[in-house]
Amino acid sequence: MKLPIVDENTIEALDLPGRRLRWVITNGNTDARHCTMCVIQVAPGQTVRPAHSHPDGEEVIYILSGSGRVMIDGVVEPVKHGCAVLFPQGSIHMLQNSGSEEMKVACFFAPPSDLSTYKFFEQVTFPD
Repeated sequence: MKLPIVDENTIEALDLPGRRLRWVITNGNTDARHCTMCVIQVAPGQTVRPAHSHPDGEEVIYILSGSGRVMIDGVVEPVKHGCAVLFPQGSIHMLQNSGSEEMKVACFFAPPSDLSTYKFFEQVTFPD
């Protein structure tokens, strides 16, 4: 059995459009069977892109630091440190750092997810 404790700093970061992403909890490193979790870092002014959905599951994000806004199916709302957001199954969503400091976000997925399970919507952007 693999240890269920993972130090995010031991996980290689992926440089993706608008964020750095570390898959912290996966079946591969903890034997998790029903969920996955990643941490993203979003620099000021950056938008996690492209817009996407999770056709087969839900995502919950928790803002660890920073502030910005989320868009869920075209509705935009502000978020800040301490906010939790549910992205319902199939909802098209985006996250943007509109603050002056780095935004750090924990992202939880059930059932387990990885980038191959995302559905992308290149044409969707935040409204001005």
